[in-house]
Amino acid sequence: MRIFYSIVLLTLFLFSGELHALPTKIIIRVKAKDAKFIGTGIGGAAVIVRDNISGSILSRGVTAGGSGDTKILMQTPIVRYQPQTDSTTAKFVATIDVNEPTLVDVEVQAPLSRRGAAVKGATQVWVIPGKDILGDGIIIELPGLILDILSPYTHQSLSKESFKNGAFVFRVNLVMLCGCPISKGGVWDADDFEVKAYLKKEGKLIGNYELNKIDVVNLYEGRLPLLEKGGYELTVSAFQKRGNNAGVDRINFTVQ
Repeated sequence: MRIFYSIVLLTLFLFSGELHALPTKIIIRVKAKDAKFIGTGIGGAAVIVRDNISGSILSRGVTAGGSGDTKILMQTPIVRYQPQTDSTTAKFVATIDVNEPTLVDVEVQAPLSRRGAAVKGATQVWVIPGKDILGDGIIIELPGLILDILSPYTHQSLSKESFKNGAFVFRVNLVMLCGCPISKGGVWDADDFEVKAYLKKEGKLIGNYELNKIDVVNLYEGRLPLLEKGGYELTVSAFQKRGNNAGVDRINFTVQ
């Protein structure tokens, strides 16, 4: 009888062990290509962790924290196992309950405060029960630039007087996907970026224009010649030659 109870207890122990899930932590970070981490200052990155087989959501949230140390990330050669982050660097900590090795899909989208420039990224990772992934964690890199057309603003109606000396000066703001600034001679040198505008009227391309960096950080300007009355679509693109990053913004405006 004693042997019987021992077998029953052992069976129950093994069975309960199979059902017992261990909370496992995974640090997830999102980094802008050729730049820094995407954190609170730019709205953070949305993170969703799904079971690869069932598709069920195991964890979700938003990265929070700073963009990281510029010197470490942009000006120091990478050494194996050397941390790229610290306790203040933006992250999301996913806590997943698993009772066996589980393949998960990690999906991110950023930056949340600039949805027009936001892009998605994804990776997969095996989660082993009780084996936390900490430190730098899982880093997903996103390419892109944040470009905002400041003037003309959306659906602005330009009068003839708006074209001073025969031209309308239009302006855009350009930053890295993490919000990092672009300036002449800076860490993100304005000379590395090519900014162009494409003007359409009634769906037909009628002109291409170059934009030049001005002395104000992040700002570029271009000039539109005096235009006929009607509706126009202005598209501005930026391309970082060495970083292979690109960004686009588009608006519509009218000329009276």
